Amino acid sequence: MSLAGKKILIGVCGGIAAYKIPLLVRLLKKNKAEVRVVMTASAIEFVSPLTLSVLSESKVLYEFQDEKHQWNNHVELGLWADVFLVAPATAKTISAMAHGYADNLLLTTYLSARCPVFVAPAMDLDMYSHLSTKKNLEKLAQFGNHIIESTEGELASGLVGKGRMEEPEKIFLSLQKFFENKERLKGKKILITAGPTHEKIDPVRFFGNHSTGKMGYAIAKVAADNGAEVKLISGPVHLKLEHKNIEIISVESALQMYDEVERNFDSCDVAIMTAAVADYRPEQVAAQKIKKEDELLNLKLIKNPDILKEMGKRKKHQLLIGFALETQNAVENAQKKLTKKNADLIVLNSLENQGAGFAHATNQVDFVTPEGVQHFDLKLKSEVAEDIINFIIENM
Repeated sequence: MSLAGKKILIGVCGGIAAYKIPLLVRLLKKNKAEVRVVMTASAIEFVSPLTLSVLSESKVLYEFQDEKHQWNNHVELGLWADVFLVAPATAKTISAMAHGYADNLLLTTYLSARCPVFVAPAMDLDMYSHLSTKKNLEKLAQFGNHIIESTEGELASGLVGKGRMEEPEKIFLSLQKFFENKERLKGKKILITAGPTHEKIDPVRFFGNHSTGKMGYAIAKVAADNGAEVKLISGPVHLKLEHKNIEIISVESALQMYDEVERNFDSCDVAIMTAAVADYRPEQVAAQKIKKEDELLNLKLIKNPDILKEMGKRKKHQLLIGFALETQNAVENAQKKLTKKNADLIVLNSLENQGAGFAHATNQVDFVTPEGVQHFDLKLKSEVAEDIINFIIENM
């Protein structure tokens, strides 16, 4: 796909990997993209603004005011771009982006940008593997940003490991793929459930499960990036996701989730049930806080509706995808669920696999379909989401 006419804004931070940016700008310009560059003050010590200005055929900005004391409008920059790429993204800038700091032109542009944002980290391996960096990158991904993972290799410190910024050719391909994907699900409506449900016991207590919603939110983002119109019905989670193609409907209980799914199911093309919905709820919810008096507290539980099964009964044109978290006889149980729920795909994951299941950034899944079982290795949940979206596109 040609990038002709695409407006690419590149934010360059102060790291040795900045030497690769002229190569990236040249690649983008050869493919007819419009390119503008904004830099941090420290970045100009690694690569010349004049070089980037000549290659991009546009003035490079790195201060709030130019030499004539004219204001460099960060809002205008953010509105101009179809994509904002921050590369190399240093640990300092990643932290500032994650926490909303705005003390330079690049950061104020980031906070003003309404377009998709790509982040290509570059730093030493200990910095890259530090928990604070991992959390900041995870937070940026939750904001809806695209993280271009660093690669392994020789670093400026002389150490060898992960932390190298991805090569310009690979970054170019990531941008190219993004623009290609934007059309793949255009006009399709996808319904997704995510997270746990909380079943009230009294005004202050509930029972639930350990689901964080990460998998469902990752799928919603990838679906929206591929052009789909997404309705995300979310149980109580601590995640945020902003995307013009995503409407988030917040619910608390299994009954509320069922009502919202039922209301939106007939109009969707694909339904993906990732939520960990409580199987049971208290028959009665106490009006006041239950006091700790007796040795035993007896609660009578009644069954919640089986959302996946009920949608399997009423589906017509929809592609229906369910999830199964198993602790034993995993494949056999998933195959039974596929038939019983009239689903087109069961995404199976097991708590027996290290790095899979609740709370992790990674997951290891098998796709169980009427045709058989497809095994996948452990990978990031964002990559699992891409596998699921690819399955949808192939089977629509």
